[in-house]
Amino acid sequence: MDFEYSQKTKDLMTRLNAFMDQHVYPNEKTFIEQVAEGDRWQPTKIMEELKIKAKEAGLWNLFLPESERGAGLSNLEYAPLCEIMGRVIWAPEVFNCGAPDTGNMEVLERYGSPEHKEQWLKPLLNGEIRSAFAMTEPDVASSDATNIECRIQRDGNEYVINGRKWWTSGANDPRCKIFILMGKTDPDNPSRHSQQSMILVPRDTPGVKILRHLPVFGYDDAPHGHAEILFDNVRVPASNILLGEGRGFEIAQGRLGPGRIHHCMRLIGLAERSLEKMCKRALTRVAFGKPVAAQTVTLERIAESRIMIDQARLLTLKAAYMMDKVGNKIAAKEIAMIKVAAPNMALQVIDWAIQVHGAGGVTDEFGLSYAWAQARTLRLADGPDEVHRNQIGKMELSRYITADAMKAYSSSRK
Repeated sequence: MDFEYSQKTKDLMTRLNAFMDQHVYPNEKTFIEQVAEGDRWQPTKIMEELKIKAKEAGLWNLFLPESERGAGLSNLEYAPLCEIMGRVIWAPEVFNCGAPDTGNMEVLERYGSPEHKEQWLKPLLNGEIRSAFAMTEPDVASSDATNIECRIQRDGNEYVINGRKWWTSGANDPRCKIFILMGKTDPDNPSRHSQQSMILVPRDTPGVKILRHLPVFGYDDAPHGHAEILFDNVRVPASNILLGEGRGFEIAQGRLGPGRIHHCMRLIGLAERSLEKMCKRALTRVAFGKPVAAQTVTLERIAESRIMIDQARLLTLKAAYMMDKVGNKIAAKEIAMIKVAAPNMALQVIDWAIQVHGAGGVTDEFGLSYAWAQARTLRLADGPDEVHRNQIGKMELSRYITADAMKAYSSSRK
């Protein structure tokens, strides 16, 4: 495997780093201050200004592999760019590379009709609107997506949707105009993975009721946020179904693979920034007569952080390489591995950075407590650790036992 970055990626990395230095890092406090002014759910002025600058700099829509609408980068080429953007939690949106829009745009590009692309994908790619993904439900264990109970029922030339969703990230933002919703069209299908479908639901459709925003460890993540939503007899055209009835899991696998790569690379960037803060703090603070950096325990934690970050990066690049070469399905184990490894790595590195900052680390002064909250959330988002570990374990076992034995083993676990 050759993980040498292409010249195109290297050039983009140089330009992206320069943009971050010139425009993003100097405006971190400005963004926080503007969110706090007036209605926290309104877009900030600085974000909209930076988006214009990013477009002018040619740093726009860097994702979307295998599509002429993107920057023409593979997953492996995009990964280090995603890491750079991830150093500031809100920065990916500046380049129109933020979640959940990236995943939703990939869904529309791969599975949407020409009409869907014209109505929704085009304005998303232009940064004119935002989107949300409505999958998780409060009344069932959504880590097993076959549990999802939201109903999508055909009625003539329409589908009628009834259900309650939560953790629909981005739905609180007034720029959010379209939901991709997962629900059951055929609950009696003997194949549990053929019961689900995905459908497009415009936010302003009658019966769509945003009930509340959901805080994450006390943070509201405004103006993005996470919503609980009631879908009460919501009617949309039958043409809004994506790919066809019963294809929801197929679409989900196509969406979640790249999304997990993006999450992990952004986390690596966040961990790198936290290590940077740890080192700078340790060099400037004196305790017990010598710099904190001279304390053996601090040196050990800095060294372990370096090792853990580089390990996670290499594993993530391997997953990206395999996605490009053999596809998401064959790369499933590697994708699951990074989804476990990256959040846990980031949590440990950020925790050590907090420790070096002392009491200041648990405030919002250095951004570490917010970074920790984001990393901890990603041990649940896009599938909890336990689900991924089970998947990895089964794949590993399958190398050593026969198909019949594996079938019997799987049946015994039900």
